[in-house]
Amino acid sequence: MTEAGPIALRARAEALAAPLPPLLAEAEHLAATVTMGEHGRRRPGAGSAFWQYRPALPFDPSGSIDWRRSARSDEAYVRETEWQIAQSVMLWVDPSASMDYASPKMAPKKERARLLALGSAVLLTRGGERVGLSGLRLPPRRHAGQLLRLAELLAQDDQADYGAPDIHGLPPQSRALFLSDFLGDPAPVEAALTGAAERGVRGVLMMVLDPAEEGFPFGGRTIFESMAGGLRHETRQARDLKDRYLERLAERKDRLAALARATGWLFEVHHTDASAASALLWLYGALERRG
Repeated sequence: MTEAGPIALRARAEALAAPLPPLLAEAEHLAATVTMGEHGRRRPGAGSAFWQYRPALPFDPSGSIDWRRSARSDEAYVRETEWQIAQSVMLWVDPSASMDYASPKMAPKKERARLLALGSAVLLTRGGERVGLSGLRLPPRRHAGQLLRLAELLAQDDQADYGAPDIHGLPPQSRALFLSDFLGDPAPVEAALTGAAERGVRGVLMMVLDPAEEGFPFGGRTIFESMAGGLRHETRQARDLKDRYLERLAERKDRLAALARATGWLFEVHHTDASAASALLWLYGALERRG
């Protein structure tokens, strides 16, 4: 991707988000969290209650480091308050090779997923939320340069065939958005959502698929190969595989939907030939939902 890539991605995401209203925080939730919340009552101040220390990351300014806590170990630590945690939304976009797939005249799944993630970040930050990336890649913040930094990191690829959510760095009681085709081994996804739920994290799983993956328009002799080349299957009659493939895809969707229900998350399927604005509007409502 060229140097202008992240800037162009941000511009497109902002253009997509422009017709939609900012993500408005629920007044009752904010009042309960910032001033009257269960933890907030323990100490005076609007959202000043201590929540946790976390290891400092390369992007953290020196002024955010708690030097007294850091002096007791070999690592630097950042002190986070309850208000910061309550206002945090963490993003994960599958960077694997599988997301590079695109049928003719369609954008790659990865491009659409990144656009929706960054479009969501635009709305969230306009509404006063703090947005970051999971996997300890970028702490949640709301300052002016955060969107550009998000775009830069989202543009990074992975050579693995399939990806799985990384829940490292998810603050307890925060929210999260995971975008992927979820076509790899489902076990790591299940482990990630279970681990997130144990921390009180709620969020959204969005399955991004190319229309060819949904309709299976293949016939005759066909070679199926994963985008990274790790998997390969050749058949003389691809049409004979269609019913079995569609059945397995339906099973995967049902499994993800059941996982989302069990962990308090929401699940949605988005196709790259569908409206990006409609998908972002759905995400707007889903991420506004708390708890």
